[in-house]
Amino acid sequence: MQTRMKIYFLGTNGWYTNENGNTPSILIDSTDHYVIIDAGNGFYKLDKYITTDKPVSLFISHFHLDHVSGLHTLAKFQFTKGLDVYVGQGRAIDFECLVSPPYTVGIHEDPKNIAHLSMDIRLHELTDGDHAVPFPVSVIEQFHAYRDHGYRITLEDKVIAYSGDCGISETSSKLAKDADILIHECSYRESNDNDTWGHVDPTQAATLAKENSVKKLVLTHFDPTKYKTLEDRKAAEKKAQAIFGNTVYAVDDMEVTL
Repeated sequence: MQTRMKIYFLGTNGWYTNENGNTPSILIDSTDHYVIIDAGNGFYKLDKYITTDKPVSLFISHFHLDHVSGLHTLAKFQFTKGLDVYVGQGRAIDFECLVSPPYTVGIHEDPKNIAHLSMDIRLHELTDGDHAVPFPVSVIEQFHAYRDHGYRITLEDKVIAYSGDCGISETSSKLAKDADILIHECSYRESNDNDTWGHVDPTQAATLAKENSVKKLVLTHFDPTKYKTLEDRKAAEKKAQAIFGNTVYAVDDMEVTL
């Protein structure tokens, strides 16, 4: 019987997949729920880890293709309780468009298209704020080139904060405050002070963790044009640890126990 929650990093690259990793997807395996955060190329690995009959929920931070390209593999899975998909306010239309012909098979049966998913998919929009769905979740819009939502998810009295793909903003502290684990993007090796895209470097992520009393920081979403090797990720970890000691860098298929 499982006694501690597991977090699996199925994809840890930003932008595109290469030999160092797939694009972002994370699975949380708690006692009563499977929770997936983002659906990049690493999403295809889910059936390696989802092995029991528990409800499955998917939270999507935003719709840049590196975070949703794995939705093309939805037809691979048949979750017995279906799938609840959560997106930010106004983003249901993006999911409906992407998970439909001609891009992939549709989520609804359509007499004009025989290609549709037989699995029950329930789509929900969340406004910024706190929700119970069916566990406590805070949805917090972050700073990115287009709208991005971070999530604070509470499971088994642990707070998992996920930044999505974003820079530091006035809402970053709200996301990170007192989290048991902060999973934060680290696209840059060194940030430009005038960055308008919305990404961070290891120093910024570690400072956010330290200033908000985070217990553990995991760096992920590494831009493969800047982090060409896993040794580059190790260097980022070391740089962050000089500010916030309990920092680790993520690699594909890494497991963290809470």
